Amino acid sequence: MAFMEKPPAGKVLLDDTVPLTAQIEASQSLHSHTISTLSLPLPPKKLIGNMEREFIAERQKGLQAYLDVITTHHILSNCELVKKFLDPNSYSVNYTEIALQHVSMFFRSEPKWEVVEPLKDIGWRIRKKYFLMKMKNQPKERLMLSWADLGPDKYLSDKDLQYAVKLLSSCSHPYIYKITFATANESSALVIRPFSEKGTLKDLIYKAKPKDPFLKKYCNPKKIQGLELQQIKTYGRQILEVLKFLHEKGFPYGHLHSANVMLDGDTCKLLDLENSLLGLPSFYRSYFSQFRKINTLEGVDVHCFGHLLYEMTYGRPPDTIPVDSFPPAPSVFVVSVLESILTCEAMKNGMPTVSRLLQMPLFSDVLLTNSEKPQFKIPTKLKEALKTSKECIEKRLTEEQKLIHQHRRLTRAQSHHGSEEEKKKRKILARKKSKRSAYESGEEHSAKYSNSNNSGEMGCHPCSGTTFKENRIWTLKSNSLSTKKEVFPIEEYC
Repeated sequence: MAFMEKPPAGKVLLDDTVPLTAQIEASQSLHSHTISTLSLPLPPKKLIGNMEREFIAERQKGLQAYLDVITTHHILSNCELVKKFLDPNSYSVNYTEIALQHVSMFFRSEPKWEVVEPLKDIGWRIRKKYFLMKMKNQPKERLMLSWADLGPDKYLSDKDLQYAVKLLSSCSHPYIYKITFATANESSALVIRPFSEKGTLKDLIYKAKPKDPFLKKYCNPKKIQGLELQQIKTYGRQILEVLKFLHEKGFPYGHLHSANVMLDGDTCKLLDLENSLLGLPSFYRSYFSQFRKINTLEGVDVHCFGHLLYEMTYGRPPDTIPVDSFPPAPSVFVVSVLESILTCEAMKNGMPTVSRLLQMPLFSDVLLTNSEKPQFKIPTKLKEALKTSKECIEKRLTEEQKLIHQHRRLTRAQSHHGSEEEKKKRKILARKKSKRSAYESGEEHSAKYSNSNNSGEMGCHPCSGTTFKENRIWTLKSNSLSTKKEVFPIEEYC
């Protein structure tokens, strides 16, 4: 099968950023293995008495806490090992083998390229693989090939997708990393770009080697240190400028994070423009999908910029979103930008625009020396297709946010309903209701008895056609009831 041939139908487009959860129901002895060097709350083992009921119950609680930490850790929860363990049916495919097959087929039609070595696990995506390459006529120049499967937000037609991906190599901007070659088919895409020994902005922050696996580089850094103020200002301004450019062009991005920003000297250059075309979910999707005011790709880019700015400032990502308070920063202007993006108030009111951020004191006085003129010509027909695709991406995000909001409300209601305080209230109300019902039942019984005795009787005199009213008068005599009857013609009362 050639690279451009159509793949088998029935492909499942799974969103790998959807958080997985797990509940321990049973135990089984397995060989242990280490996911990363991160310190995790693994419960202690016991050599003697490890089959006792109390110990098993205690250890199960500890393992559940351990599992909860893993599934809520942003990097670990997206790890292939974790996904395969929690959802083996959805993650049974070997994507490294699939990537090698596609790359091999690509080289048959493009023999000028040659693979140097696979770059194993350098990225966070399960369905995206990387290879170090070279051109046969330029063996010293190193290139990086990335292969990616299509994602759940792929809304372009196959024809528009192939055209848009090929168009990326014509994009020229001082803050966009150059693409050497790009192609796509109905199931995946290949992109080749120069390999940088300096690595990404994330490598600079974490002092990591670009070729090392993603988990090893970023999951548990040895030293946490932010960048200098001038670097924060310059890099921030450059990134905002390229986001503004893409927004004005109507080109959807939505994939900003520090590992998608390449360093070229003192210049930041954006990576992976192809991701939105291929329908891949964002690195921070599990964060911004929680907030219904972040419902456009422009808003997503600004929210992701907030994460990146926090990482540049403090040398690590924020512990939680929204952020209640910020540690001391190199400048109050940094904190004011972060507050406009990452606080609870910002999540409720919506994200500021990129233009608004550029006007803030942190970035407004930064001088950009690069004189390269941006060029990215998108035909009108493709612009319309990109606009429709963007609207579909935003619609899926809005629907997901609505479901999350409904689930959160239901969970809160169930939690409130099941609390000890609520149980006590319900018991008290039930007792009061029971007493009230018994009292009302007694009163109703008395009223029925009284009414049955005091009700008048209407009838006809058996000997004539005249209607009479029988009036019963009850008198009490020696603890017994006697009846005195008086019969009057009813005409007297009409």
